[in-house]
Amino acid sequence: MKRWEALAKIVPLAGDAMIVTCNGMLGRDLWALGDRPRNFYMIGSMGLASSIGLGLALAQPKKRVVILDGDGNLLMNLGGLANVGALKPSNLVHFVLDNGVHASTGDQKTVSRSVPLEEVARAAGYRKVGRIRDGVETAAKEFLAAEGPSCLVVEIEPGNQPKVPRVGLEPPAIARRFRDEAMP
Repeated sequence: MKRWEALAKIVPLAGDAMIVTCNGMLGRDLWALGDRPRNFYMIGSMGLASSIGLGLALAQPKKRVVILDGDGNLLMNLGGLANVGALKPSNLVHFVLDNGVHASTGDQKTVSRSVPLEEVARAAGYRKVGRIRDGVETAAKEFLAAEGPSCLVVEIEPGNQPKVPRVGLEPPAIARRFRDEAMP
């Protein structure tokens, strides 16, 4: 399964959750699958989806916050896992789509296949962690229903969906409409 297919299974299950994506192709895929004001597309800042998601989860404890991350992005800010684990927001679900490469910059390999990211999340203090290759819908439902913070690593194949457009909003517009949804 590739990233596009995994997202197409996970995102509809998130319902009205606030979704924060990492930068790169994952955010572009989410945009193409269906934009909505509750999606925050990180543009340009690699590794910060977990930090933004954590801040939002703490500021809005009654709203479900979903982080959609890539292995390369997560590896850029492992400290984000430690902060989530230490502060333990019960409304946070962290999905890591692990294709073993930096898909946005030419498929350079990451170390995610030799560093078990779910075990890093467990050591950081996430309440529920897992790693899957198949059964994405079942696992996503389980993790979305569980008390957080939770982290599900989904092993996927490298490869980008052809002709996926860039996010069609400028960063200030993304931030403004997301803030309006998050803090009406």
